[in-house]
This record gives sequence, structure tokens and C-alpha cells, in this order.
Amino acid sequence: MWSRTEGEGCDIVFLHGWAMDHRGEMSIYEPAFQGRTGWRRHYLDLPGMGRSPAQPEITNMDGMLEALIDFIEAKLAGRRFLLAGASAGGYLARGILAQLGDRIDGVLLRVPLIVAPDARRDVDPVRPIIVNSAVMDALSAVEREQLGNIPIQTSDYVETVRARTREIVAPARALADEAFLSPIRQDPTRYAFSFDVDTAMSPFPRPSLIVTGRLDASVGYRDAWRLIEKFPRATFVLMDRAEHGLPVDQQALFTSLVGEWLDRVVEDRRERGVG
Repeated sequence: MWSRTEGEGCDIVFLHGWAMDHRGEMSIYEPAFQGRTGWRRHYLDLPGMGRSPAQPEITNMDGMLEALIDFIEAKLAGRRFLLAGASAGGYLARGILAQLGDRIDGVLLRVPLIVAPDARRDVDPVRPIIVNSAVMDALSAVEREQLGNIPIQTSDYVETVRARTREIVAPARALADEAFLSPIRQDPTRYAFSFDVDTAMSPFPRPSLIVTGRLDASVGYRDAWRLIEKFPRATFVLMDRAEHGLPVDQQALFTSLVGEWLDRVVEDRRERGVG
């Protein structure tokens, strides 16, 4: 499995969403480490995504989880670490917690997938909350199809989404091995673990951050609140104006939340004598 490492210090493993790659996580998280030392960040590409080739022996999410556990054991050689997962990466992160939770010093879940089968998710229909027909009419039909539903129809927001689509989303989609990924994604029995991950996972006593979007039309936000008893030291954030691709134009707020999470991890590790 391919990965890119930045910095030195305490290890953090970042898991991206389905059919995406490491570049999205880097663009979102690296601003939080500007001027902040002591963190070794591992941005990986899941099998069949980005620069990681498909692994034909993987036929479901259990296989994805096993590949991630193998990656962590080989890359970190038994060291303690932090874990950050987005969307489907947040689902896989909980699987890792169920197996390696005693080695993990902090968890961050961004727009996490909680319920794997699409039909069972608690998701509201999302309508634009800022409507500007002039801005939308200026988009070509191709751009409208490419950018999808835009809930904040301002020039700045649309330009940010356009740039992210061009630089992050479209290149990742182009690299995704759909012949390998689609049979897993389209089958609810494969896209879900064969076990109840939240039953398998003990309450996680270390500093956590769970960030959801009010306008998330993919995984919603209410399902994530079910995790509150499993993360007794979690800060839960429901961001207004935020969709599944958050933070979009709220990068400064998100960076601040990540920084506060890291500060809590440092404090917790110090109090426990973890070095």
C-alpha cells in the first residue's frame, strides 16, 4: 500500500474516503501542522485507489481492514499512533480501533460513514440554503454535472468547489480502479463489515474529534451522534453550511478544531507519561 510521510514525531495515520486518495487529506490537514512540530503524518492510498494497486484477494470491507492493519503493523513497528478517517475511512478507522485501540492516543472522524448500507442512513434531502441563480447560470452544463449539488451558491464557494474538483476529486476518481472497487461498493453485504464494529469496539478513552456537516447528503450527521458513548472524550461538531466535502470554505475553523484536538492529545499523553 502506497503512502506519503511528512514530518517527524508522533505518528498519525490518515484514511481518505471511498475512491479518493491521499491528496484530499493532505490539502485539508497540512494547514494544521504549519508551525507545529512533533508529528509524523502518514497519508496513504487505500487499495485500488490513488497510487495503491488493487489487491484481488480483497473482496469486501473486512479485507480492506485487514490490509490496513497489515500496513500499520509494517509501517509503525508497534509504535503508538493517532488515527484520522474521513467518510468510508472513518468506518475503517473504527474497525482499526476495535483491534488496536490500546495503541491509539487520539481519533479524528471527519464526515464519518456510520451505517454502510445507503438505504439505512439517516440523511435529510439537502436543498441550497443560499440561492443565487446568476452564479449557477454562469456554469456550463458540464460543470453543473461535475460539481453536483451546490448548497452555498456564492461565487467564492463555487470557485472553491471548482478548484477542489479540478485538483483533488477528478484526479482521484480517474485513478480509482472501478473494476475492483464497484463490486464492493455496490453490494451492501460487502461494503459493511461482517461484524458489528461498534459492538466490537470498546469505549475509547482518549481525546477525539468528530466533525459532521449539516448539509451532508451522503452520510448525514445524525447517525454519528450514536457514537457519543463510545467516545467519552470526544468533541462533537456539527458545522453549519458544511456538506460531505467539508471544510470547503471553512478551512480556518477546521484547522482550529484540529489544533485543539492535537493539544488535548499532547496533554493526555503527558499526563499518562507516554513519550
